[in-house]
Amino acid sequence: MQDIQKVAILGAGAMGAYFATRFFETAGFSTCLVAKGLRYEKLKNDGLVVNGKHYSIPVVDPENAVEPVDLLIVALKHHHLAGAIQGLEKLVGESTTIISVMNGLESEETIASIYGMDKVLYAISLGIDALRAGNEIKYTTPGIHYFGEAKNLTISPKVRRVQVAFEKAGINYKTQEDMIYWMWWKFMVNVGINQASAVTRMPYAAFQKSPAAQELMESLMREVVTLAQAAGINLTEQDITNWYPVMNRLSPEGKTSMLQDIEAGQKTEVELFSGKAIALGKEYNIPTPVNQTIFRIIRVLEQGFGLP
Repeated sequence: MQDIQKVAILGAGAMGAYFATRFFETAGFSTCLVAKGLRYEKLKNDGLVVNGKHYSIPVVDPENAVEPVDLLIVALKHHHLAGAIQGLEKLVGESTTIISVMNGLESEETIASIYGMDKVLYAISLGIDALRAGNEIKYTTPGIHYFGEAKNLTISPKVRRVQVAFEKAGINYKTQEDMIYWMWWKFMVNVGINQASAVTRMPYAAFQKSPAAQELMESLMREVVTLAQAAGINLTEQDITNWYPVMNRLSPEGKTSMLQDIEAGQKTEVELFSGKAIALGKEYNIPTPVNQTIFRIIRVLEQGFGLP
């Protein structure tokens, strides 16, 4: 299997823009953004501005794609996935690998239900502190991007091919032995920091310094630890502690994606976080009172923006 050359990014928010600009700036890659309709026109006309630099990255409507890509990176909000992932058949060929850097536990299975699990790797992104305003994205910490098969006792050719591409593009990555554990760890982190920051409207600084903010965040995370153990995933109290060194490296002025959504009056991913925790609680007969309360608060905030 030849090295990855053609790279497409579906989703040009903070995360997608990071990957798009890294590959676009690296010789040897042909990079494009994937979009339809008004989003296509806006990206084509305005481009992206990342850390003050303007990028005119080619934009492809998937219906008009000429040939498959080697790597498709999906970086959407959860509520956009079902619609956006349809109709990419011209971009997904025999040698295409798909990685989703979306939040939550379900995007890989959603993508695989259409294009096959043989095309998909599990992935999470951790520690990037990007802020987005319109088509402008700023970040001070690029983070580390984890990907691999569900189990990686040995590195498969599919994984190694993506590793080589990330190395060429200067993207920090890790391939862990148990990616399902890491998917749950990131889920725990998001349920905690994203939601606690959204309801308090506080940047990372509050959670780096304030015991009260930390207590709220940890109470949300602790419910996920209990749920994970019921699901056979070995999360423990230590995993909450292990989040702090990562968080403390983030810009104190940085804001979670959910807080940015709240401030912009946009739909959040609350169903993906506390909504999923509540559903798992019902499945395993485990109480999730903190997540239930936070879910109600965030839905009230959304409805205050006129969202359904």
